[in-house]
Amino acid sequence: MKLNDFKKNFNNQITNELTLFFEINDELGFENYSQGFGLYRDDKTGIATWSKDKDFLDKLMPFAQANGTGSMYALWDDNKNKSLNELPVVVFGDEGGCHIVAKNITELMQLLTFDSEISVDHEEVYFYKDEDDYEESENLSEYKNWLKENFNLDSVEEEKATAIIEAAQEEYKEDFDQWFSQYYSED
Repeated sequence: MKLNDFKKNFNNQITNELTLFFEINDELGFENYSQGFGLYRDDKTGIATWSKDKDFLDKLMPFAQANGTGSMYALWDDNKNKSLNELPVVVFGDEGGCHIVAKNITELMQLLTFDSEISVDHEEVYFYKDEDDYEESENLSEYKNWLKENFNLDSVEEEKATAIIEAAQEEYKEDFDQWFSQYYSED
């Protein structure tokens, strides 16, 4: 994937932060620095399984695989005239459930340092790591160094990852759920 292809996820816009993220993903490799994660070019066919409504599709910008089973991350344009870097990040689960996970792209970048696939169900979203069964991603240390050098962000453990998700949900969950309910219902 080339940067111009990745830009198409964001209506042919890009920010310095997203460009840097693209470059480190390209350098370290898909799923090689955080388990189950990788940036990709998305044509919205996956997100369209939730709703084909144009207003729904126009406000979501899928850009990454969230886990190895098909969940995806998307930026949500919440109509507050924010830059791409300020848009909240939503995860759409491959078996249902969608949740706000980060207030912005840099918080998602920080969550990736936990190096565990995100768990998504209808009721909740969380990161969990079984230390007895955990094997560190090949390029995790390079990713952590990159994040510190470029954004002055430290890596996170489970408690901090949970706090990031909870703070993002406190700020955006109610608005997102209300918006989302116009287009999709579990019933």
